[in-house]
Amino acid sequence: MLIKNGFKVLFQGDSITDCHRTEKYTNFNEFYRGEDLGFGHPKMIASSISAAYPELDITYYNRAISGNRTCDLVARWENDCLAICPDVMILMIGLNDVWRKFDSNDPTSNEQFIKNYEYLLSSALKSNPNMKIVIIEPTYQNINNAHTALFRAELLEKIEAIRILAKKYKTHYLALDGIFSSLIMKTNFKRWFYDDGVHLTIHGYGVLSKELLKIIETPS
Repeated sequence: MLIKNGFKVLFQGDSITDCHRTEKYTNFNEFYRGEDLGFGHPKMIASSISAAYPELDITYYNRAISGNRTCDLVARWENDCLAICPDVMILMIGLNDVWRKFDSNDPTSNEQFIKNYEYLLSSALKSNPNMKIVIIEPTYQNINNAHTALFRAELLEKIEAIRILAKKYKTHYLALDGIFSSLIMKTNFKRWFYDDGVHLTIHGYGVLSKELLKIIETPS
């Protein structure tokens, strides 16, 4: 995927992407045209691309909202995706579709999850058939939660659904949960990458951004 002059890049999802983006840092916001990118991979990706290609005029949007599920994205998709009509969209959503079952007894069935996710992809591509979409699979590695085994089982079902949709819509795909699982097996140190088993540390965001840049900078 080649980043070109004039591109609009949209980051969408939940707290992993939101990453405190509503906190105001004037100089940074002015540089990115008033858009709050947060402290995570959106800021890292924007900074890396801008450093590598200073001649390119690229607009970055972070419209992720902490706590969101696929149904929340569906509800705000018109304003927070279709109206922007990005050239590149980086999407990471699904963890809260699992989480709400265990913390609020408000599950999202696999059928509804697939319906929601498919709407996000199909409507985005309908609005811009040339849109490059990068899907990041949700990840969870908490070993201190009583529901860990059940949570992981349901999360893997959602991940499998996402992988099938990624193939169907021919998107780029980042198998983040698998990448972290492999790294954790090598390092045996989950806390290096995760703050709480869900949210990433600076090292975790570094891994995510590195893998994203491989996709973004590879022509396809």
